Amino acid sequence: MLTLAGRGAILAGTRRIGATVAQRLAAEGVKLALVYRRSLAEVTALQARIAEQGTPPLLLQADLSVEADVQRIVEEAAEQLGDLSFCINLASDYPRAPFETLDASAWDRGMASARASYLLAVHASRCMMRNAGPTRGHLIFFGDWAAGETPYHDYLPYLTAKASIDFMTRAFAHELAPHGILVNAISPGPSERPPDLSQEVWDEALALAPLHRESSAEDMAELIATLLRMETVTGENIRVDSGRHLAGAGPADQGM
Repeated sequence: MLTLAGRGAILAGTRRIGATVAQRLAAEGVKLALVYRRSLAEVTALQARIAEQGTPPLLLQADLSVEADVQRIVEEAAEQLGDLSFCINLASDYPRAPFETLDASAWDRGMASARASYLLAVHASRCMMRNAGPTRGHLIFFGDWAAGETPYHDYLPYLTAKASIDFMTRAFAHELAPHGILVNAISPGPSERPPDLSQEVWDEALALAPLHRESSAEDMAELIATLLRMETVTGENIRVDSGRHLAGAGPADQGM
């Protein structure tokens, strides 16, 4: 198993679950490059919290749907951290798109996260190929519990994008195995009530999960730390959803 301390990681999507993951990896001694798009104040506050534990993370601004941005941050992270062994991408919007509003722009907005995951995986893995083996790196994607056989209403482009994450996990794992790079995914269920959703509707969504509780950010962070140590697990999509996928779409089909 790999030792995490001293290895470099790109972490994109540092709000909510991402902040918990960042602090967990920092506690392991991982050198972090935190990627943000617009939330400078939040990522700066996270940087300060992590600095209290030890080395402050590097902050990198980028739009991950722009290939030049992705290439730039990968090279900057590798150069300034002195190593790039891990890349964890939690960055994703959650655009609601009722059927009557669907058009080309709704598709493009929903699929932006799939494009970003693809670009970051391509360029980060090419950088990792320069590492010494046999295990040269590890990519971790983030999917969604409902992106398999259990779609719900009003999120068709978003769920299609997340379904592509499941396939990309397996496809990248197969492509990169000869280079000693592992690829896995985490698929959360409901993890934090969106500000535009009432507590009543949120409670109804949680009631559909067999464990009747939110997906734990701490569980996901612990799982990621464990996966990054492993050297023979690849191509897996692990749900951390309190069993939500077991119940299928709910009677009200509210999503989540």
